[in-house]
Amino acid sequence: MAGDNETRQSAIAAAIFLVVAGLALYFMPNIVLWIGGFSPVLAVIVGVAVIAAFFGVFWVRSRYQKR
Repeated sequence: MAGDNETRQSAIAAAIFLVVAGLALYFMPNIVLWIGGFSPVLAVIVGVAVIAAFFGVFWVRSRYQKR
């Protein structure tokens, strides 16, 4: 069945995204503190970029599904 394969691929993609996003958010405080030792402004930019990327994926996916 074609629907089963598409559902399976969507589930695998969602699982990969959750693992990658979870790891990024788990290690983000340590990374931001490390970068903050060099430049506090750069640390803020990196932190905002990671959070924005998390929501950006959902925004791009919603735009893609409208087509």
